[in-house]
Amino acid sequence: MVCVCALASLLVGVASMMPAPSGILCEQSAKLGFLGYLTGKYLSPASCKVDFDWQEPQEVGSTVTFTVKFFQRNGRAYPICNEDPLLVEVVAGGGHKVACDVQLGGAHPSEANQARVQFTVRRAGPCSVSVLLGMVHVRGSPFLKNFLPGRPDPQKTGFIHHSCTVVCTRDLPHHLFLEPRDKYNNPCLVDARTDPSDEYSVDIVEVDSSRPVPSSFRWECHPQNSRMALVLSLDKEGCYQVKVSYHGTSLSNGDFHVIVLSKSDMALVQKNVAKKSHNIWYEAKLIAFNSEKLLKPKTVFVYISPKQLTIKEYVLRIIPKRLVTFRLCPSTKFQFRGSNNQDGEPVLVVDDGCQPQVEMVSPERDVIAATFTQFLLKNIGGSETFKDKLEFFYHEVRKLHQKHFHDKLQLKVARDKILESSMKATKSLSTSDWCKNFEIIFLGEQGLDWGGLQREWFEVLCSALFDPENQLFHRFKNDKQGLVHPNPRRPSHLKLKHYEYAGRIVGKCLYESSLGSGYRQLVKARFSRSFLAQLIGLRVHFKYFEQDDPDLYVSKIKYILENDMDDMELYFCEEEYTSTGQLLKTTELVPGGSRIRVDNRNKLLYLDALAQFRLATCVRDEVEHFLKGLNELIPDNLLCIFDENELELLMCGTGQYSIADFKANHTVSGFSFEFRKVLDWFWTAVSNFTEEEMARLLQFTTGCSQLPPGGFAELNPRFHITSAPTFGNLPTAHTCFNQLCLPDYDSYEQFERALRISVNEGTEGFGMI
Repeated sequence: MVCVCALASLLVGVASMMPAPSGILCEQSAKLGFLGYLTGKYLSPASCKVDFDWQEPQEVGSTVTFTVKFFQRNGRAYPICNEDPLLVEVVAGGGHKVACDVQLGGAHPSEANQARVQFTVRRAGPCSVSVLLGMVHVRGSPFLKNFLPGRPDPQKTGFIHHSCTVVCTRDLPHHLFLEPRDKYNNPCLVDARTDPSDEYSVDIVEVDSSRPVPSSFRWECHPQNSRMALVLSLDKEGCYQVKVSYHGTSLSNGDFHVIVLSKSDMALVQKNVAKKSHNIWYEAKLIAFNSEKLLKPKTVFVYISPKQLTIKEYVLRIIPKRLVTFRLCPSTKFQFRGSNNQDGEPVLVVDDGCQPQVEMVSPERDVIAATFTQFLLKNIGGSETFKDKLEFFYHEVRKLHQKHFHDKLQLKVARDKILESSMKATKSLSTSDWCKNFEIIFLGEQGLDWGGLQREWFEVLCSALFDPENQLFHRFKNDKQGLVHPNPRRPSHLKLKHYEYAGRIVGKCLYESSLGSGYRQLVKARFSRSFLAQLIGLRVHFKYFEQDDPDLYVSKIKYILENDMDDMELYFCEEEYTSTGQLLKTTELVPGGSRIRVDNRNKLLYLDALAQFRLATCVRDEVEHFLKGLNELIPDNLLCIFDENELELLMCGTGQYSIADFKANHTVSGFSFEFRKVLDWFWTAVSNFTEEEMARLLQFTTGCSQLPPGGFAELNPRFHITSAPTFGNLPTAHTCFNQLCLPDYDSYEQFERALRISVNEGTEGFGMI
């Protein structure tokens, strides 16, 4: 008996001195005895097997499945359960994680040792599939799979460096490059052996005669950069309408005009655009104004400069009178019509959506349009797409301030008096100083500024400037979704210098953003469309009421548009009343407006005059001072390459948040089972967040409540979720690194409550963590 006990003690001692077998999990090593080691009764990653249920290569967008079979070291099946540290990670091209659905076991007992994994890849290219038990890969993991792009999608496929009017020379080939993309925006494969004409149709019609021109193009394939080229070769001068379709569906930008000039006219246009002094004019005949045909065509002169297109007439042949001026920007559109009119000359219609539409005839129509187009492309960098204009804008801003160094400049401000202290701290700064990298110190607070304090300063300062509660700006509609507009009835302590300072802060944000994604600053505001339009020099019209002042639009504007005005007693004037209903004053919208009655013929003019008064005239001084501050860093010729919607995207980023975008563009640190459980709770909670709560989460983690123009993918660094080595505490964040730290919790309810407390009550202030 003594010998047996001694032998057992010896074996236990030997077992304790033996190293753990290769591949054994740490969680199992503490539970196994010598007999378990000896017989191999433990889950072994090296013994597990992965079977993929699809053939390669697979196209993106289809749901694929693979099965993991678990075995012990001795080869026997191992029944997998939730307690086992299984981790499946799928990473598609560009480092984008793919959500997986993992189902353990099955309906039959023989499937107890299996896990079935499903996922859908939407990014083409190599895809890494990792299956781990604890921190140990199973046999063969990670697996490298390849996913091909899908078929071209007409809504995603388009011409690069797009322009709605293309100018080319007669008898010379002109290349337009097309980039096919699938519905997930992956570049499609281009095979040099295939003929694009089998899938793409090109219809070219001469505008003046409506005659099809079938044999005037060819296709070229460029597989090395996944592009094709549509090569136009037109042998007759004139204007052509081109429509490009894929299997009968028009491409996203496949409908455009082509102006074909002679070599001499093309040389003249290029010479006019290149020279420094601009006095370019062409004679035309005005046949319609504001959609009303003239009884007799009127001789006018069209002047074109790098900034505008002006139409003038000469009274008594010597006195110039300006009829209308269109900004030279993408919002000014041309329509081309045939020469079936009494003058027998080609027709050009100019319209920017807000000023009176102009219809003219001129033998020089194509040269006028070509000159305008070449000036426009020169101003905006050669392309009308927002992405290309954005890159051009940032490049030009950097070029403008290349002599100003981005050195650190320390600013001390008080949080409780953020506007006053910030204006005082920056009062004597020059343009060169405004281009420096502000290092913010909040008086009475701890924290070093590695970027997070600066972002919070911009956030809090923009709130002080643009929040309607502070009354420098106001909302027409009294709710949180209303757009903000300069307040003409602001309190007396708010001066015009505050608007100039607000413009300077917006200019500073745009300048910082031009330096790269790591410096990007966004303006926390939702500006009215009419205010944005005035910043880029557009004329305000009544259609802006629909978004800016929806209550007035429904109660008055829409009623006037839809009803007969002949029986209404309404004049070209605006009456202002006190809160008790007493008439305060009457303002004429046009000279002599109190004597001009509104009828069905002039009601559109009345509505435009009303919009001009309410949205522009009342705040003319405020807008001018805002622009004065903004133009100190950003010149107006760069701002006007955008329309008002693009300008908001440039300044404020997106106000909408996509959970799918969030999941596709974040990073995670932590692989324990407990943290994976918390991470699942996090996505459940975030999926139920309102837009305001999402904004607060972003502000808590990144220092700014709005995303850059490209969404979560443009955050630099990426939104990073990491495990905190604590239990039951509130989540913490490091805004300098866009990092959110999540502790462990007993239940989902505890986690959700802690997360909401942190993001709702911890979005301001810096302390030592």
